Amino acid sequence: MLVNQILALKDGSDKPSVNARAILTVQPDTTVAEAAGLLAEHRIGAVVVSTDGKTPEGILSERDIVRQIGKNGAGVLDKPVSEIMTASVQTCIVSDDALVILERMTEGRFRHLPVVDGSGHMLGVVSIGDAVSGRLKELAAEKEALTGMIMGN
Repeated sequence: MLVNQILALKDGSDKPSVNARAILTVQPDTTVAEAAGLLAEHRIGAVVVSTDGKTPEGILSERDIVRQIGKNGAGVLDKPVSEIMTASVQTCIVSDDALVILERMTEGRFRHLPVVDGSGHMLGVVSIGDAVSGRLKELAAEKEALTGMIMGN
């Protein structure tokens, strides 16, 4: 399965409020508290940090916030996200294979990957859950096809 297929599955999800192509971004000067509020409101695990809303400059996850609070206390909530975000954002393209991105996420110990075009502009965001779900659907289809071949259907 390819990343563009994963995004298509997200578009057809059973969550009518979810738009796979809509990317929630925040400005670098947004406070950590404001970003945490958006994560909670939208029930997502990470937000892309971008000045123009098109090019990823960083990513801020729930884990980033919790680690910083644990390390530096609740005062971190008043800081801009640019101070605690992961600045070296990993990205993928629509033609990347799901297994490849799953491996990258697992090895890198991160769970969200912005999907970009050739210009570096974001087309969507894929989570590790999206990739696993897509892979499971792919395996189920393969099983069904093989069962059909064996049974002569």
